[in-house]
Amino acid sequence: MVRPVANAAFDGLLREAGYGHAHAAFARQLNHAGRVHGTWRYDAASVYWWLRGRRPANHVQVTMTEVLSRRLKRRVDVSELGFLAARTPACVPYPTSTVDAVDAAERLWVALANQHGVQTDATFDSSEALRATLAWRYDLPDRPVTRSGRQRVTNGDVQSLRALADHFTDLDRRYGGGSPRFRNLMADLLARQVAPMLRGTYTEAVGRDLMQATAALSGQLAFMSYDAGDHGFAQQHLTIALRFAKTAGDRLHGAHLLANLATQAVYLGHTKDAARLAEAAIDGAGRAPAAVRARLYTAAASAYGRSGEKRACQIALTRAERALDRTGPGSSPCWVNYFGVAHFAGAALKSLSDLGLHAQALRHASAAISLAGQNARTLALHTTVIATAHARAGDVDASCGWGWESAQHVSKVHSARVRQRVREFVGTLRPHQAEAQVKELLVALETAPPPR
Repeated sequence: MVRPVANAAFDGLLREAGYGHAHAAFARQLNHAGRVHGTWRYDAASVYWWLRGRRPANHVQVTMTEVLSRRLKRRVDVSELGFLAARTPACVPYPTSTVDAVDAAERLWVALANQHGVQTDATFDSSEALRATLAWRYDLPDRPVTRSGRQRVTNGDVQSLRALADHFTDLDRRYGGGSPRFRNLMADLLARQVAPMLRGTYTEAVGRDLMQATAALSGQLAFMSYDAGDHGFAQQHLTIALRFAKTAGDRLHGAHLLANLATQAVYLGHTKDAARLAEAAIDGAGRAPAAVRARLYTAAASAYGRSGEKRACQIALTRAERALDRTGPGSSPCWVNYFGVAHFAGAALKSLSDLGLHAQALRHASAAISLAGQNARTLALHTTVIATAHARAGDVDASCGWGWESAQHVSKVHSARVRQRVREFVGTLRPHQAEAQVKELLVALETAPPPR
């Protein structure tokens, strides 16, 4: 008995493209287009089962869209095929193997590339974050990652991916992660360019470098999603990035990614779990270079400050500052070069202010704004935190001065984090709105147009 068609969307596309009664022809075109992935042997029976509920691998779906796009002379998105669920999963478990990581990563990249600015309904899952942490820390190292596929991957290819990661990091810092164009573009590049490389041919050395570069790209996309307020996607990409760092054997970068996960947890109020994540990052990094230790201890201080653990926060800040003093040129991985006196000072200011130690916090104010001009988002965050600390300390004049300074930077970036910090500042300053200077500033902040 012939089973009824379950995937009406895919059936409709096949009919529109003239494959309604030519499933074998579609399968042949698909096999031809998929040669970069190896030898495919799909046939009419494969199409029959796809129409009745079976789901092909993500890279096969991407190739299907290429075949159909050429036939229909228009772009066909993966979401039109009917295989992707309407919603992304609430969480992505830490993949048990590199193969699983590649498939999960491609699924996320394709989903984000086709979102067109619409955020997911997924939320941050702290228990899943802790499970991923345990797996990253204690799972055995991966076996050799050499692979034979259609596309040969060279060291030059990996270097181009690192340059791409640097480019998107620069865009993120200049304009914020809230611009959907940047995230969609990055996800599309990952799905179309990086996923085939991960399924290609590479040596052990190139393979581990490829995994490290992919971890950097996934981690950057995660941070942009976090900054955009898309916290489910951010956690999912960080989990995938953590798995690629494990495959690469790069425990320092894995610890950095875990600290980013802790930072997200702090922001969302999961303070106890954030502290656990940060301490796991410190433990997992082992005898790390001074700059890496400074970055990790600072993440721990942020968690302890937000949770009201005064002594633990001050100990972590002291350790971070000592490590920062020992940092020398050329002694650290390139990805931690961004972390210096200004980033430490901004985190120290926020942590101490969270503890109610406003005078102590404001001693870090001048250092917190000693940033390069292109880091507009961090300047927006730090100046807003300084303004808020002055308001909490009762110095309305200084708070308004810093509030106007903050407004100049806020207007330049797309960032949900920055908007949240501004809302916190407005709430702190509102009891003083009877004063003319406060009223003027509040009106300016609340009626400011969004960044273009």
